[in-house]
Amino acid sequence: MANHLSESRFAVKMLEKALRLYTPSLSEKPLAEFLADKCDDLGFEDIEIDEVGNVIAKKGTGSPKIMLCGHMDVVPGKVKVRKEGDLLYGRGASDAKAPLMAMLFAAASIQNNNGTIIFVGAVDEEGNATGIKNLVKKEIGIDYAIFGEPSGINQVTIAYKGRLAINLKISVNDSSHASAPWLSKNAIHESMIFARELKERLEENQEDRSKGMLLTSSMTEIRGGTSHNITPKECETTFDIRIPVDMNCKTIEQKIATLVKEISQKRQVEAFYSILDETEPFEAPHNSPLVRALTLGILEETQSRATLIRKTGTGDMNVLGNQWAIPVVTYGPGDPHEAHTIDEKVSIEEYLKGIEILKKTLQHLKRLHDRKMQ
Repeated sequence: MANHLSESRFAVKMLEKALRLYTPSLSEKPLAEFLADKCDDLGFEDIEIDEVGNVIAKKGTGSPKIMLCGHMDVVPGKVKVRKEGDLLYGRGASDAKAPLMAMLFAAASIQNNNGTIIFVGAVDEEGNATGIKNLVKKEIGIDYAIFGEPSGINQVTIAYKGRLAINLKISVNDSSHASAPWLSKNAIHESMIFARELKERLEENQEDRSKGMLLTSSMTEIRGGTSHNITPKECETTFDIRIPVDMNCKTIEQKIATLVKEISQKRQVEAFYSILDETEPFEAPHNSPLVRALTLGILEETQSRATLIRKTGTGDMNVLGNQWAIPVVTYGPGDPHEAHTIDEKVSIEEYLKGIEILKKTLQHLKRLHDRKMQ
């Protein structure tokens, strides 16, 4: 018991130290060096900081090969690191240094022949996913992966939507003086009409779907006009389209191409679109040993049943799950609603429970994987 208490104190102290290192995207080096150092102390092997700044370390031997991956970067904005009762404050407390450190301590518990854990601290998750995009190029031969994001300790994220970002440029034949607007079409006005129709057509016939299974289209940026008294000839808009797991980027792209053509003919404007980002949706098989192991770990530690959730966002899990075609889930201590807030915090009790759940998950996963392989 005393040993467990000192382990808990150490885990909290290390999370506090990690929070004191301010690591916005692509400035993660201090935390990478701190983690590499801790991995060395905790008996990890093959510790490296790769070419883009990810920390990668190995613990244990044998099968299965499980990746525990959290991200080291935080969104900009400092939050004073302090403890108040059960709460620990700091930028990244929930998103995602508590999940990252929970994974480190869970991985450290693995003994040889009980499976091989690859622990990863990734860079730039809040930015352009530089870390994970570099990681998926490597042939590591992973069987299962867990991504560390705050989910609350009873919730397991098994699916993320895909994402298409498109830029739409509307051009009209001419511009006119704002005092005689009837002389030409107005590109900003036409863009608004175009955007509304595009959104309505993409989102139609979804009345019976839950939020996690909705296709959504949001206009997120608009740029147009050259002067305060001239009607604009061109206008560009950016759309962020989220795609549920029973659809894919290609079919939505085809639908967009058809709609853009139809609407531009109807409105008699020139429309040109380009794709800025394309990420396929991903869902882990519900009956995989990974999902089972994690639900058993949660049940054992909290005496309550896990909830499997589909999130409406898009994450690193999409990139890795689709590229490697393996079961991947996202899980970690912390309240997701605390992410990016001005006074971000995490419950210390929940962080420590998260470590125990992940330890138990790794034990269950070894057993379930071996049984599956027999």
